[in-house]
Amino acid sequence: MSNTDFALAVEDLTVSFDGFKAIDSLNLYIDRNELRVIIGPNGAGKTTLLDLICGKTKASHGSIKFKNTELTGIAEYQRVRLGIGRKFQTPSIYENLSVFKNLEVSYPAGRSVLGALAFKCTDEVLARVKAVAEDIGLGDKLDTESGLLSHGQKQWLEIGMLLMQDPELLMLDEPIAGMSAKERELTAALLKRVCQNRSVIVIEHDMEFVKQIAHKVTVMHQGKILAEGSMEKVQSDPKVIDVYLGH
Repeated sequence: MSNTDFALAVEDLTVSFDGFKAIDSLNLYIDRNELRVIIGPNGAGKTTLLDLICGKTKASHGSIKFKNTELTGIAEYQRVRLGIGRKFQTPSIYENLSVFKNLEVSYPAGRSVLGALAFKCTDEVLARVKAVAEDIGLGDKLDTESGLLSHGQKQWLEIGMLLMQDPELLMLDEPIAGMSAKERELTAALLKRVCQNRSVIVIEHDMEFVKQIAHKVTVMHQGKILAEGSMEKVQSDPKVIDVYLGH
């Protein structure tokens, strides 16, 4: 594949599990600073696609290019270093540490064991922690033990931990699951802020939320892309109504 201006270019991507094609010759192109939402019925391959991009699952065939670097042969931790951040469905924060500490240990220099031992909280780190905490709406909670946060705040903290690494591609799997209406609203605003200087891919089931945040929507079905475009366009697509929205 030739070089592209896309932040992420996925071409002819296939992964088979015991002969079952979970992802089937899929093509996907994400622009820089784009917020793309992926929707589709359970088992469509949405989470598997994110697993392939972040390196948790190995592709059987095809190409994944991030800023023109081929990722398929690169280990998961190297993809993180290249600028790919992934948040899973359940938050993995350090519950017994403060919000400040959770963000501080996520700073790239503190990530390896050796780095963490020699790690000093410099002015640069302090400034980054404060900026990220403001961004995720936890600026007044820096000293709070993370285990005491609400469910939504824990989700934001985990997004903040990824933002500490300043990724150029952020992938979030159902970020508003279990959130209150108010928390959903604040999450929509947070994601709109976050995608101003990076690409974001969100997997989501909540259509109202998708409408609020998506620049473009990709509908997956049986490991393939069924439709793509604005929310209005995919919502009125007969194929999409048939396999997904009509249920």
